[in-house]
Amino acid sequence: GSFFNTNVWLSLLCQKFTLILGGKAKVLEGLPQPPTITHQSPKDYIIDPRENIVIHCDAKGKPHPSFSWTRNGTHFDIDQDPKVTMRPHSGTLVVDISGEKVESYEGVYQCTARNEHGTAVSNNIVIRQSRSPLWSKERNKPIMVQEGVSLVLQCRPPAGLPPPIIFWMDISKLPQSSRVSQALNGDLYFSNVLKKDSRNDYICYARFPHTQTIQQKQPITVTVLNHGSAEERRPTFLIPSGSSSSKMVLRGQVLELECIAEGLPTPEVSWSKVSGEFPAKRTSFLHFQKTLRIVDVSEADAGEYRCTARNRLASVHHTIRVTVKAAPYWISTPRNLVLAPRERGNLICRASGTPKPTITWAMNGIPIENSPKDPSRKVEGDTIIFEDVQTGSSAVYQCHASNEYGYLLSNAFVNVLSETPRVLTPANKVYQVIRNNHALLDCSSFGSPIPKITWFKDSISSTLDGDPYVLHENGTLEIHVAQALNSGKYTCVARNSLGISENHVYLEVKEPTRILKQPEYKVVQRNRNVVFECKVKHDPSLIPTMTWVKDDGELPDDERFVVDSDSLTITDVTENDAGTYTCIMNTTLDQDSASAELTVVEQPDPPTDLELTDQKPRSVQLTWIPGDEHNSPIHSMCVYSLHHHGHWHNLTVVPGTKTTAHLKLSPYVHYTFRVLALNAVGLSNPSLPSRMYKTNPSGTDYENPSGVDGFGTEHDNLVISWKPMSGHQANGPGLQYKVMWRQKDVDKEWTSVTVANVSKFMVSGTPTFTPYEVMVQAINDYGIGPEPAVVTGHSGEDLPMQAPDNVQVLVLNSSLAEVHWEPVPPKTVRGRLKGYKMYYWRERSLHKHNPHHVEQQVLTFSGNKSHGMLPGLQPYSLYLFNVRVFNGKGEGPASSNQQFETPEGVPGRPSFLRITNPNLDSLTLEWGPPYDRNGRLTGYTLKFQTAMAARQVDIATQGWFIGLMCAIALLILVLLIICFVQRNKGGKYPVKEKEDAHTDPEFQPMKEDDCTFGEYSDTEDHKPLKGSRTPSHGTVHRDNSDDSLVDYGGDGGDGQFNEDGSFIGQYSGKSSARDTAGGHESSEAPSPVNTSAMNSFV
Repeated sequence: GSFFNTNVWLSLLCQKFTLILGGKAKVLEGLPQPPTITHQSPKDYIIDPRENIVIHCDAKGKPHPSFSWTRNGTHFDIDQDPKVTMRPHSGTLVVDISGEKVESYEGVYQCTARNEHGTAVSNNIVIRQSRSPLWSKERNKPIMVQEGVSLVLQCRPPAGLPPPIIFWMDISKLPQSSRVSQALNGDLYFSNVLKKDSRNDYICYARFPHTQTIQQKQPITVTVLNHGSAEERRPTFLIPSGSSSSKMVLRGQVLELECIAEGLPTPEVSWSKVSGEFPAKRTSFLHFQKTLRIVDVSEADAGEYRCTARNRLASVHHTIRVTVKAAPYWISTPRNLVLAPRERGNLICRASGTPKPTITWAMNGIPIENSPKDPSRKVEGDTIIFEDVQTGSSAVYQCHASNEYGYLLSNAFVNVLSETPRVLTPANKVYQVIRNNHALLDCSSFGSPIPKITWFKDSISSTLDGDPYVLHENGTLEIHVAQALNSGKYTCVARNSLGISENHVYLEVKEPTRILKQPEYKVVQRNRNVVFECKVKHDPSLIPTMTWVKDDGELPDDERFVVDSDSLTITDVTENDAGTYTCIMNTTLDQDSASAELTVVEQPDPPTDLELTDQKPRSVQLTWIPGDEHNSPIHSMCVYSLHHHGHWHNLTVVPGTKTTAHLKLSPYVHYTFRVLALNAVGLSNPSLPSRMYKTNPSGTDYENPSGVDGFGTEHDNLVISWKPMSGHQANGPGLQYKVMWRQKDVDKEWTSVTVANVSKFMVSGTPTFTPYEVMVQAINDYGIGPEPAVVTGHSGEDLPMQAPDNVQVLVLNSSLAEVHWEPVPPKTVRGRLKGYKMYYWRERSLHKHNPHHVEQQVLTFSGNKSHGMLPGLQPYSLYLFNVRVFNGKGEGPASSNQQFETPEGVPGRPSFLRITNPNLDSLTLEWGPPYDRNGRLTGYTLKFQTAMAARQVDIATQGWFIGLMCAIALLILVLLIICFVQRNKGGKYPVKEKEDAHTDPEFQPMKEDDCTFGEYSDTEDHKPLKGSRTPSHGTVHRDNSDDSLVDYGGDGGDGQFNEDGSFIGQYSGKSSARDTAGGHESSEAPSPVNTSAMNSFV
């Protein structure tokens, strides 16, 4: 068979060899293998002369390779040098330098590892010892320099290997700045010197890192002279010189560009790239912007860089042209090849660099052009092509890439083998994956030629190829989206021309772990409890583990944190508990997590550091520092003030973002302030009080007393009252009130009096109920208040003098009457007219059987009324009444008593009804007359109906039942005759079962001793009357009125009024349908009136 892909096979082979050499499998230990270098010392190897020299070289191969060395291009015979030994099973050299000069072992070393299948070589390893030479002896002359000029102190350390680290010190390390700084070469630069730069101990130190030694230069003395002030100078560059320079740097190294300028004042340095931007992640600026540093340089960093030095006089520029060269670097290194006889393959060696490197090949350490010819091998530049290889042609090939800045060397072997397939994946391995994830089933194998891999599932004979399966070239079977149906037994088969091998693995697809209820964001007050829920669903065959973390760390070790199977509870929450809480559900295959944030809030801390600024006579500015808002923004600041020794008053509220409040103050007050902060949780504690602030007294020119009023308590006085001013309103000592009054529209001049410490003043001898204009003005020892407002009041009232005249009454029905009167003249009211009161009482009933009683009632009509309604009257009664006017002082005299009679009304229900002497064919009914006869009783109406209980036996054939039915039929016949006779005598009188007349809600009769009085609105005067009753003959009794019921009702002569005031028609006798409206057969019988205490009907 032929190779399907060389690179994939090589990758697979490397995996297999790693597996074998790592001890995980032993199946390939006996296979031959050319040498491979596994460890070697660096190309440039600087050694410490105080320690033994160790040059590493290790290799692997089958059989294990032997080692040899060259030094400076010739064979190095280690057996001839007793100081040099080679470690067992290794090519590593150890040189014992005790008693020897290290210089004799410096040179270029190369290691060779060989076995019967090929030879591998190491890099050229250059051995050099580190050096830390002393400074040459010299005497530094003292330096004297004028203040303001520039200065350079040279270091010039001895050349060491590697180069030393330079720093300057006097007693301690010298501080550096934009004025004084150390250059990359170690010199110390002063852009301009100051008097303080004078000292005699400027010392340059060199630290050699390999030997950990420090050398120092002789001290330098600097004296700065002051011969007058130095003149300012434009910037000029100390380094580099001129307007432009160039710099070369190798790819991958560090680019450092430096610009140091002198001038007075000290110039500031900045950098820019002329044709591009700085690589942000690789660029830094050091030494106060004087050094530009770019790490890991690439070709893109080439170009022009400009540094600019600037002070207030001018600016100067320097351009540095940077070129980037590159030592050789790999594009792709040659990979080891394992080929079967007659197969083909390629070794590819690609490298780049600036300038482009030269590629050369060697075989087993010998240039390939000098090696034995092989017809199966062809060299084409950076590629060696092998075709139809033969057994025994195994070898190690070296690729060498070089240019003027360095070289690269890489070994790759070609191993020609014939091997039957072997599957390296463990047998019966179980793969577990989560549904909807991808599954990878391994089939690691070895064979030469490379085996072909095929897969089968369960007992199906067809190979697995195509959706949903992907077969990778290394033999791995992938299922992109694994489902439950993909579970089962899988067989991988590896075959080549020499044989076949198979292996079985198992795939189990599990349900994913999912958090069904995630924890929710919580905002909790301190000291409360909080619960985070986290409910999870998982595959039942997997063992879950629930873990809670806080801010990506473990939960605090605190008993307040209680973890249950699906929740986390935190009791007595503190501020430290705030953070992000995450529940993590882990199984052996997957996990799910969800997070929620806990915010702990509480009332804000009180403000601090209250200060009073911008102090003025009537204002001050209060400032403060807000306290901690505890995660709940402060939305208001409440400023309170304390006056003398009184209570704290809320003076003003400002937004929570402000830290100042401009406070308007009153004169002559001792103020103390405090501030409270308010957030969504509540108010903070009060701040500490501010210092006391006292305002100076002044006149009361800002305000006068409020609530000024004028009224009388007697008919001949006027009381002027006001709300006293508080202490902070007084504005100064000696607070008094100037009280002024005059009779409105009569007096032109004001009468005044000044009083103190009172809230009212009484003026005596005033006319009754006369309008007065009054004013009250504040006065203190510093002046008077503003012009006060004029308030109109009245002197005291007296009782009305006159009773209403021409009182008349119109009886509308048995429970309602209308009263008219003439209003009294306004002058006789002697006060503010409040209304009229009507006193009325039932003198007696017109029926001799009803008792006589007197109960006086009062109706109040507010305002200047001339009529009113009397509702709720008793029918068939004699009433007396009178009318009086009243004002704020009281009632006037009553009008002469008037009387009227109310017509008959519907009688009340019988006082009782009972059954006596019940027999099979008869019974006796007894009843009493109504308590409220409301007129002369003319008869009773009896209603009844039959009702039979259900029986289980047939009673229609019973003799007693037949007799009872005959008796009832006879009784009905008698009742019908009586009914007919009664109707001819005047008609029946249907009794409505409502005794009490319903009054209009606007009528509110009250007893005289009630504290409130009903009112009647004259806007209802012309509405249809309510509460009228209709006697049996269909007429209405009237007193002193010719109006007909038709005229009053407005709806025709057929209209009648129900006793509750509703307008009905069925009482007119047009229809008797309502007699049986209940759905039961019924009978009615009128009964003559019996005035005895009991009536009966048999």
